[in-house]
Amino acid sequence: MFVSGFTFVRNAIKYDYPVLESILSLLPLVDELVVCLGYSEDGTASLIENIGNPKIKIVHSVWDETLREGGKVLAVETDKALDAVATNADWCIYLQADEIIHEEDYPAIRQAMLQHKNNLSVEGILFDYIHFYGSYDFVGDSRRWYRHEIRIIRPGMGIRSYRDAQGFRRNNQLLRVKKCHARIFHYGWVKDPLHQQEKQKTFNKLWHSDEKVRQMVKESLYDYSAIDSLAVYKGTHPAVMQERIRKMDWDFSYEPSQRKVSIKNSILHWIESSTGKRLFEYRNYRVI
Repeated sequence: MFVSGFTFVRNAIKYDYPVLESILSLLPLVDELVVCLGYSEDGTASLIENIGNPKIKIVHSVWDETLREGGKVLAVETDKALDAVATNADWCIYLQADEIIHEEDYPAIRQAMLQHKNNLSVEGILFDYIHFYGSYDFVGDSRRWYRHEIRIIRPGMGIRSYRDAQGFRRNNQLLRVKKCHARIFHYGWVKDPLHQQEKQKTFNKLWHSDEKVRQMVKESLYDYSAIDSLAVYKGTHPAVMQERIRKMDWDFSYEPSQRKVSIKNSILHWIESSTGKRLFEYRNYRVI
């Protein structure tokens, strides 16, 4: 079984993306790893090149700054990486620059790929998501956070990144997927408030005009208090994240009892907590 990995990144140091940790978490699972490296204003290129792993294949790219509709440029860059994977790959594993795989989940991921390798009706494999917010001690538990997404796809079937690269589609149709009960640790909302706000200024330009972004992002520091609901995280973090966690140098506190949700969402949250089912959940996939 030949497995390719693919990802894309730009200005990882400037906006404090854990792309090094992301790549290191993916390398043990793949035979090659394509990194679509966007032109950067910082040392991102050197950071990737200095990993020095022969599995890494760098594809250089320049982002189209005119693509400001629905984050489309993120899908374009994802597809550039996907198009560069080996033609003989059986599976392709995708991570974004702020997503990490826990080493405890490697066996489940390998087993899922082996189990469904020859079943061509399975077009992708679904992961569970853990979204950290503000610090490494809290996770989003409201309906604003998606619980699952596709992170392994079968190449050579015309599968493309969808909308803002959250998931994938084939001929604009939902992919048929199997669950593998492995987790994606999403750290995009864990940065010091200065880096987080700088990221928001740039990131929002992928959706909105400069004037709209100026109206949306006015302060110099990101306000982490504007969150609806968080829960205390009681598990472990991936080993590759331990040094980054140790270096956290900002304060964040949250009282889980002070949830800011509507009565409707409180009821839906209670149902989900009691049954494990999320009513009216958006699903960009079809579990088979």
